[in-house]
Amino acid sequence: MRAADTARAGTVDGGLRRGRVPVTVVALGIVSFVTDASAEMITAVLPMYLIYGLGLGYLQLGALDSLYTGATALLRLAGGYAADRLNRPKAVAIAGYGVSALTRLGFPLAGGSLAGISTCVAIDRAGKGVRTAPRDAMITLATPTADLGRAFGVHRALDTAGALLGPLLAFGLLALLPGGYDSVFAVSFCLGAIGVLVLVFFVRQPRRAAAQRAATSLRAGLRVALRPGVRSLVLAAALLGLLTVGDMFLYVALQRQAGLPNEVLPLLPLGTAGTFMLAAIPLGRFADRFGRWRMFLAAHVLLAGAYVLVAGGIEGWVVAGGVLLLHGLFYAASDGVLMASAGPLIPAELRATGLAVVQTAQALARAVGALAFGIATAAAGARSAFGVFAVLLVAGVLLARRGRS
Repeated sequence: MRAADTARAGTVDGGLRRGRVPVTVVALGIVSFVTDASAEMITAVLPMYLIYGLGLGYLQLGALDSLYTGATALLRLAGGYAADRLNRPKAVAIAGYGVSALTRLGFPLAGGSLAGISTCVAIDRAGKGVRTAPRDAMITLATPTADLGRAFGVHRALDTAGALLGPLLAFGLLALLPGGYDSVFAVSFCLGAIGVLVLVFFVRQPRRAAAQRAATSLRAGLRVALRPGVRSLVLAAALLGLLTVGDMFLYVALQRQAGLPNEVLPLLPLGTAGTFMLAAIPLGRFADRFGRWRMFLAAHVLLAGAYVLVAGGIEGWVVAGGVLLLHGLFYAASDGVLMASAGPLIPAELRATGLAVVQTAQALARAVGALAFGIATAAAGARSAFGVFAVLLVAGVLLARRGRS
C-alpha cells in the first residue's frame, strides 16, 4: 500500500489501523516460517521411512496419522485457557514453541523405534497444540476485523514458505552428507530455537482494554462456544474435519495411484506447500470480500475434487500436479480463513479459549477421520476409500452450508 493510502486509512476496532498488515502479524509469521522449516525437515521424510523403511501398512499409518493430528487437540484448550486466564498469550506461545524445538533432539535417540518416533511426534504436536490458539488470538487482537482474512493469509503464507524450505534443506544436507540424519536433526533444532528467540524479542503482545483483563474461566470460554453462531461453526468444522483425509495418506496414495517413483514421495508436499504459499494472501483478501465461511466451504469442494482424482487411479505427473494444486488451494482457502471467521464471534477476553474450542473440535474430528480412513483403506483399498470420502465430503459441505444459513 502506498504511503498516501496508508495515511488515509482509518482506525477501527479500538484504534487498530486499517490498510496495512500489523507488525505483530508479520513477526509471528517469521516465527512460524522458521519453526515450520525446522519441523518439515523431519516430517517430510517420515512417510517414506515409515512405509518403505519400517514396512508399515495403511492401518498403522492411519493410527500414527491419527496420533499426529489428535495429539494437539486437548492441549489446544489448555493453551487457549492459560493464555486468557493469565492474559499472557505470548508467554504461553513461547512455551509451546520451546517444547516443539526440544523434541528435535529426541529423534536421534529414537532411532528406528516406532514407539520412540511416535513419542517424539506426540510431544512435538503437543507443543503445537499449546501455542496455536494463543498465536492466532494475538493475530486477531492486533488486526481490524475487516482485514482478518488478509492478516491470516500473510501469516499462513510465511508459515508455508517455511514448510516449503524445510524439505529442501533436509535433502540438501543429505546430498552433501549421505546418511547424515544427525545433521538434519541438529539443524532442525537450531532453526526451532531461532524461532523461539524471534518470538521472545520481536513479537509484541497486543494490549487489551482494562475491562477485558478480568479473570476468565474455562467454563466461560466453553459457554462462548455454545452461542448459536459459534456453535454452528464448531459443529460444521468438526463434521468437515471428520471427512478430511490425512496428508500422509494423500501423498502415499497419490504416489502409488499415479505410478510415481518411490523416491518422489518426500517431495510431494512441496507441491501443496508451494500452492498454499502463493495463494494464501490473495485468497485471504478475497475471503474478506466474498465471505469467509463461503470460502471455507468452497475449499472443501476443491479437496473433494482432489480425492476424485486420486480415486480415478489415472497415472502420470499431470494428474499428480492437479491433486497437489487442489490440495494447496484447499489449505489456502481454509486454514487461516476458519480462524478469521471465528475470531469476530468471540469476545476479546475469551478469544484464545474460544479459538481453541474451534481448533480442538476440528483436530479431534480429523484424528477420528484419519483412523477411519485407515480402516476403510485396509478393507477396501485406497481408490474406493477416496471415492467414498469425496462423496461424503460434498454431502458434508451441503449440510454445513444449511446449518450456517
